[in-house]
Order: sequence, then structure tokens, then C-alpha cells
Amino acid sequence: MSNQDVVIVILAAGKGTRLKSSLAKVLHPAGGRSLLEQVVLACAPLRARKVVAIVGHQADEVRKTIAAHDVETVLQQPQNGTGHAMLAAKRALGNAKIALVVPGDAPLIRPETLKALLATHRAGDAAASILSVVLADPSGYGRIIRKSETRVGAIVEDSQLTNEQREVNEINSSIYCFTLAKLWPALARVKPENKHREIYLTDAVAVLASAGETVLAEVAPDAREGLGCNTRAELAEADRIFRERKREQLMAAGVTIQLPETVLIDPEVTAGEDSTLGPGVELLGKTRLGARCRIETGSVLRDTVVGDDVTVRVHSLIEESRLDQGTIVGPFARLRPGTHLKSGARVGNFVETKKAIIGPGTKVPHLSYIGDARLGSKTNVGAGTITCNYDGVNKYPTTIGNRVFVGSDSIFVAPVRVGDGAYIAAGSAITENVPPDALGIARARQTNKKGWAAKKRREMAASAHAKPRDRKSQKSRKRRR
Repeated sequence: MSNQDVVIVILAAGKGTRLKSSLAKVLHPAGGRSLLEQVVLACAPLRARKVVAIVGHQADEVRKTIAAHDVETVLQQPQNGTGHAMLAAKRALGNAKIALVVPGDAPLIRPETLKALLATHRAGDAAASILSVVLADPSGYGRIIRKSETRVGAIVEDSQLTNEQREVNEINSSIYCFTLAKLWPALARVKPENKHREIYLTDAVAVLASAGETVLAEVAPDAREGLGCNTRAELAEADRIFRERKREQLMAAGVTIQLPETVLIDPEVTAGEDSTLGPGVELLGKTRLGARCRIETGSVLRDTVVGDDVTVRVHSLIEESRLDQGTIVGPFARLRPGTHLKSGARVGNFVETKKAIIGPGTKVPHLSYIGDARLGSKTNVGAGTITCNYDGVNKYPTTIGNRVFVGSDSIFVAPVRVGDGAYIAAGSAITENVPPDALGIARARQTNKKGWAAKKRREMAASAHAKPRDRKSQKSRKRRR
């Protein structure tokens, strides 16, 4: 059914006092996105005429978080309740017939649940329809009091419940459908007779029910969908549920996750069949894994593209990089943004790279820094190698060709180029280009002083056994010299 007669209104003006935060409630993250963005994405599949977010507290920041989405914003100033928010948006809603109202802090709501609520509202020709939630312990929540199996008589706040009504475990989720032609007159009749002097949508529902209008309630299939995020504990629970959903999605697609409750995966991450994620792994941002990859314990990948058959060994950190087929990283490696490992390349333990292209089959096994560099194919880099890419003002490149052997503890002072097939002697500080097939060697000549070590040991032993007065005398003689 077309929803071109429907507008979706997202209530996003509140501060969120109970969070004890300087950040507006809807800007807090859960599941890798802000609460508001999660709600916007849940509403998008309904393809309503428009989506309107009502903003207030930190309005500019709230607008920015949904700038990439097709959402109109309306400023509610001051914030005088949910009913007042609807009145503030009245002009923006135009001549739409139905408004679907969703709090901006209800991130776990699913599109199919919103569709079901809308279908119930249409089928019942209702003035208002409420998404309700059944809880084992409804303490603290307003209860849905039904006057028949399908129709709602009232929403009664927890503080106003009778003893009989306290046995009811169906609560209001604060997600509604309204027929706007019925809502506007009802809101006009609401009087702000509460301690905050605010206008609430629950009061409009009461007006509609008392006037004999049809008010329905649709029970959410999963009680967690009605979870608001008013406290840090509720935020943490929403995040946990999102992460659980994402892990289940990947496992259903053929990914093995060891100790899944310890693994953190952002919503836009993808992974191919037969890949394995070890305990404590984090896949963040827009990371994409190919098939048959193995990401071992404690490794973190952010915005990284990974080909098939890649191994990332324990406790490696990889950001904004690309790992082609069959590459191996780690353990304890750090790949900074701009790193590209080509097919079969290997970066080993305690290696750091940045803006580096490591050619096919090339190995940087351990204890090296490769930055602003391009390495050819089948090159071997010895331990302790460093590309000195920064002179305090500018960054410069190092280019190392194919089949180059780099001895341990070598330093390349950029800009410098090493030709194909060259050898770099261990301990060299290379400051000039090395031609192809040449040996580059840049270090001081070794000098051996015969007997020096034995003489030094004798002097140390004599000093250790000298009397205190003798030691002072020796020091005095040394000073006179």
C-alpha cells in the first residue's frame, strides 16, 4: 500500500537530563550510529511522503547528524511537551492524512513493526493507534487500559494507577499513529494541567478515547523495540542488542564468530563465507572482509577493505587500509591510513605502516616503520628498518624496487630510491639513490682495539676492591690529570 498520505514525525528536541550529559540525548550512539540516525533508518523503508524531525536542544548538531538523509527539520522552541511538538510541526505536515510519531530515542524499532502499526491503524479506521509493549515488570511505565479486546480506553500513568490497574503489564511505547483530522481538534482541547505545564500526546489520546473515537493498540512482537534510552544503562542495553543482531546476521551468512558476546561489529560491516572472527575482535566503520579470512583475537579493523584468504594475527590495529588476497598481518602490527598490502604481502609483529604500498609477495616481518613508501614485489625488509619520511616541515617518499634485500637496522632518509635487485647492507643509513643490482652501504668503518676489554675489566676489578681512602685518592689523581 502507498504511504504517500503518511508523514513520519520523529521527536528529537529533548535534552535527556537523566543521561547526565552535555550531549543531546538523540546524539548518543548505540549500535555504531546515533540514536536519531537509527530511528531515521528504521523509518526509511516505509517510504512516507516525508520525514520530519522536531529539534530543539542542540538543534544544529542534531541537524548535522541526519544531514545525509532526506529529513526535514522543525524547531520546537521552547520544548513544552510532545503534544506541543506536534503543533510546532503542523505547517510542515501539510495536508497529510496520517502521522506516524516515533521518539528519537527508540533506536531498536524495526521497519516491519512500524508497518504493522500503520496497517492496524488503517484497517481499524482509527483516530489513534498506539504501539504497546508487554513487560514482565512494568513498574514506572504508563499502562494501556483497554475497554475491549481491541480498543483502548485510557493510558494511565504509573503514579495514578489503581491497585487493579497495577496488574496490567501492557505499557505505552510512545510510538503512535494519528489521523491528523482527529488529532488537531483533540490537541486544541488539551490543557497543560501537570506540574511541568506541558502538552502531551497521551492527553490527546485520552481526549479522543473519551469522545468515543476509535483508539487501538498494537502489541510489539519484541518488547525490546519499545526500549527508550533515558539512562546510561538503557543506552548500553540498546547497544548490546544492536551488536547481537549484527553478529547473528553475519553468522547466518556463514561467518564463524568465536565467543560472539565479546566481538564488536558496526552495522555497515560485511564479511564473506567461511571467515572466522576470534574473541575480542572489532570490525568498525565500513570494513569489508572477503571469504575465508581469519581475524584473530583482539584485532581491530576500521574502514578497511580485506580480500579473500587474508589472515590478521592477534592484537593488530588496521585503519583505512586495503589488504589484498592472501596477505598476512601481525601479530601486534599497526597499519595506519593509506596502507595497501598487495597479494601475498606480509607485515609482521611490531611493524607500523602509513601511506605505504607493499608489493606482491614482499615481506616486512618485524620491528620496522614503513611510511610514505612504495615497495615493489618480492622484496625482503630486515628487522629494525625505518623510512625517515619527515624533515620537520615536509613529508617525502621512499621508493624501493622489486627483489630488493634490505639488511636489518637500515635507515632510508627520504626522498630516496632503491633500484630493482639491489642489496642494502645491514646498519646502513641510505641518503642517496641506490642503482639496480648495486650494494648500498653507508656506515662507519669498524675498528677493533686488541686487549681493550680485558684491560677495562682489570681496571673495574681494581676499583671495586680499593679501600675508600684509596678510591678518593684515585679520583683526586684523575682530576689532577
